[in-house]
Amino acid sequence: MSNTKAYAAFNSKDDLKPHDINRRVPGSSDVHIDINYCGVCHSDIHVAHDDWGMTVYPVVPGHEIIGRVKTVGTDVKNFKAGDLVGVGCMVDSCRQCDPCQADLEQHCEQGMVMTYGSPDPHHEGEMTHGGYSTQIVVDQDFVLRVSEDLDTKAVAPLLCAGITTYSPLRQWNVKAGDKVGVIGLGGLGHMGVKLAAAMGAEVVMITTSPEKGADARRLGASSVLVSKDEAAMEAHAGSFDFLLNTIPVAHNLDPYIPLLKMGKTMSLLGASQVDCHSLGLAFGRKVIAASLIGGIKETQEMLDFCAEHNIVSDVEMIDMQDINNAYKRVMDNDVKYRFVIDMQSLKAV
Repeated sequence: MSNTKAYAAFNSKDDLKPHDINRRVPGSSDVHIDINYCGVCHSDIHVAHDDWGMTVYPVVPGHEIIGRVKTVGTDVKNFKAGDLVGVGCMVDSCRQCDPCQADLEQHCEQGMVMTYGSPDPHHEGEMTHGGYSTQIVVDQDFVLRVSEDLDTKAVAPLLCAGITTYSPLRQWNVKAGDKVGVIGLGGLGHMGVKLAAAMGAEVVMITTSPEKGADARRLGASSVLVSKDEAAMEAHAGSFDFLLNTIPVAHNLDPYIPLLKMGKTMSLLGASQVDCHSLGLAFGRKVIAASLIGGIKETQEMLDFCAEHNIVSDVEMIDMQDINNAYKRVMDNDVKYRFVIDMQSLKAV
């Protein structure tokens, strides 16, 4: 066991506080990582606050991890000490079921082992703990290579926000010339704009806030559609090849469905309640779908794509000790567009 500094939530109401956890001794297939940066995802807040009703306390959040390899096990062939690596939303799966065999470990029939908040297969009776900590030990098959050419700290949110938006764009075959609408300009939405634009799509930012137009264009959108403008929405009706819906709160889909061409899809990424009238789908045989992060192979593909196109997240750096204020600001939608924790702030304590 290796004693590790961390920050944890101890209940759904109180602030996160310093906490010591034990990391396992690296096994033959493990990679021991010194964490440099960890992104702050809205899912971290949901889990810390037990919004989904399944949190086991204490919990150390964080699943957007960037660091350097300290040591590797004897069976590890693809990583060595000093390598720049990442760890995303999961750290294991059964590896035997059909989804795992199809490189879709996030849909493992036994349940993926999430980076935090899952029963830990290496510590009976314990839960996994995430990247709000100074180090982590992960099986080599769930460690990702990170390019040295990118701004390292801004790579961290790619491990969740990046793959969450990249995967549906690939799954629904977005290509050059397609008209893609990205609904909502936040942590996910800003990555959706960047990635779809890099794929050659005509990207339209769809927002309720006209003031976000300039930033959307800076990120790669060719135009902005204000969803409250009924005339503008009608002018775009039946013109979109794909809609990427990143709205994180409960909302009605009916205003957006008419934007789709016949047979085209809106993919939902926000973990929220939605409603719609089925007739909107029936007329035009339109599709509502959803997507959940991505498998390890696809996540590596995303990181390589971002390295090729020089894509990273727009980030604001914080110290670990500022995490509770950062949570408040995320909930107030007061960040452009992701917080990233500099873990040196925790190591120095």
